[in-house]
Amino acid sequence: MSPRTGRPPVKNPKNVKMNIRISEETANDLRECAEALNISRVNVIEKGIKLVKSQLEE
Repeated sequence: MSPRTGRPPVKNPKNVKMNIRISEETANDLRECAEALNISRVNVIEKGIKLVKSQLEE
């Protein structure tokens, strides 16, 4: 039997899809942040969520 091929399973899969509507200004801010940090827009959003959550826990 041949070894299993393909990508290995991840611990926390990103399988939830969301569609959002944002203003042009917010979209530009998001793009600028992603370019400045050299990360994806999704990662910028995730960092923002973690930041707000940490502030709520204080």
